[in-house]
Amino acid sequence: MRYCGREFSEHEVQWIRQQIGGSSNRRAISIGFCEQWGWHKPDGGLKEMSCRVALLKMHREGLITLPPAQRRANLAHKHTKRSMLTDERPPIHKKAGAFDLHLEMVEKGTLKLWNEFIDRYHYLGYTPLAGAQVRYFVKEHDEPLALLGFSAAAWKTAPRDAFIGWDAESREQHLHLVVQNSRFLVLPWVRSKNLASRILSIAAKRLPHDWQSRYGYRPVLLETFVEKARFEGTCYKAANWTYLGDTQGRGKLDIHCERKKPVKAVWVYPLTGTFRRHLGGTQ
Repeated sequence: MRYCGREFSEHEVQWIRQQIGGSSNRRAISIGFCEQWGWHKPDGGLKEMSCRVALLKMHREGLITLPPAQRRANLAHKHTKRSMLTDERPPIHKKAGAFDLHLEMVEKGTLKLWNEFIDRYHYLGYTPLAGAQVRYFVKEHDEPLALLGFSAAAWKTAPRDAFIGWDAESREQHLHLVVQNSRFLVLPWVRSKNLASRILSIAAKRLPHDWQSRYGYRPVLLETFVEKARFEGTCYKAANWTYLGDTQGRGKLDIHCERKKPVKAVWVYPLTGTFRRHLGGTQ
């Protein structure tokens, strides 16, 4: 039984059922599991949030019965409320090299604004990013021009895994060293040829330091997935990312091979020339 990238044995699931019988607190159960079974993040902290997601999936599949949630789910994540701060601006026409760009890392105080911009202008709208994550505003002075989001890598994708030379064991041990560019939005009023590729190049230099500062380890490979029916991935190609192939349109829950997901092109960008050695892959 695999949930959130971890195999759960029947013995562990039985242990969870026993804890549920003696506790009404979902958070306490997830913390207890991580401590009991040694489920840790690369920086040594407990993978409590991943555990809570895993427990909820088990609950929904009827494997366990969790106690009722102690508080109602926060619906603020929909970010449908609009503010003047994200209103459309007059068009900006400028050569990419003429912008004085800087990346501003999103912290708690600016997270809501980042989410609102994404929900308002990105074709996917707002959805939570997976796992470890770093977000940026791309600005000139105080004016936002673009937004970037980086998060945990996809658990499994054939083109990437073949490119690295991964078997299942190596992937499980080293997946945290791959980071996904899961959101990239140049705001619609910013019209500048080659600006997107310039932003990607700046972000690739900045991200490893910020990721290490936040999580205690340095990623060695970036990945992204470009929906082929919508985009050609031109900016990634211009920023020297490598196209590896396409997904099968299945998604991680498609156990019946129905292929209802959009087909996406897989692109990667090595952050070091020795990325395969760090990832436990083969040439």
